[in-house]
Amino acid sequence: MIVHVVLPGDIDDPAAPSGGNAYDRRVCHGLAALGWTVREHPVPGGWPRPGSGERAALAGVLAGLPDGVLVLLDGLVASVVPAVLVPHARRLRLVVLVHLPFEDEVEARALALAAGVVATSEWTRRRLIDRYALPAGRVWVAPPGVDPAPLAPGSPDGGRLLCVAAVTPVKGHDVLAAALATLADLPWTSDCVGALTRDPGFVDRLRGQLTGAGLAGRVRLPGPCAGAALDAAYAAADLLVLPSRQETYGMAVTEALARGVPVLGSDTGGLPEALGRAPDGERPGLLVPPASPPRWPRRCAAGSPGPTCATGCAARPGGGATPSPAGRSPRTGWRRP
Repeated sequence: MIVHVVLPGDIDDPAAPSGGNAYDRRVCHGLAALGWTVREHPVPGGWPRPGSGERAALAGVLAGLPDGVLVLLDGLVASVVPAVLVPHARRLRLVVLVHLPFEDEVEARALALAAGVVATSEWTRRRLIDRYALPAGRVWVAPPGVDPAPLAPGSPDGGRLLCVAAVTPVKGHDVLAAALATLADLPWTSDCVGALTRDPGFVDRLRGQLTGAGLAGRVRLPGPCAGAALDAAYAAADLLVLPSRQETYGMAVTEALARGVPVLGSDTGGLPEALGRAPDGERPGLLVPPASPPRWPRRCAAGSPGPTCATGCAARPGGGATPSPAGRSPRTGWRRP
């Protein structure tokens, strides 16, 4: 089986790490491991806001593919250019991978042209079906997986927080800052690891918010982090915080749980699926309403999740909690063409 995969051009850019890029890369590797022939077509440009040159480049890629082939397109590319897809929708088997729904009429037209849609969570699947009236049989789920990892030793004082997400409004760093401002009397530090270039204006406002609250020295914004440096950040963390306003899944959650790091996250989108439950039925962390700093529990924001949370999390990697146990490959769900 041959699959052509159309990807954003920055998929392997170390300066632009993202859950979507990591997922795409793992999908390509996973399909190859299943015996598929994977032919990648990175399309440079500012996706999902392409210019005329980027649109022309994508049109050229699709025009160069033979009739009848299977084409998997990242949604950051496909969902914003239905006009580019139209000439090829009948002659190619287009499948769109949606890990960031745009929820607009442009995406609706693009997904209507696809032979199939792959979502990263059940929540996203239901959202797409309801929002766009897509046939349920054409929308499938392939949740991200996570590699096994050693348990994180954490910090000596138990007060180190970690947030792994691009610094943008949707990820809710301002919500986290507001919550931490009420906990200034407690001994904690927070590393917010993620790209600082997606929304520079928001980054500037966040820095001002932190300075105004007297937190500039306690909340660090080191920029993107990957590989061994990211592993070290997880190893030193006592609590992962993910205050997103919306999440289709939350790969940082599964990475934390694979290392036994408890999670405090927003109860939104697919994030509860990523958190799952430990073998005893307990959640290995806590969920709170998004964009609601006063509801963030004081004990968790302080890096002390409590015995139930910590015990459930420690059981997670070895016990196979659902839905995303450590060691599961993201190729789960990809056996159906």
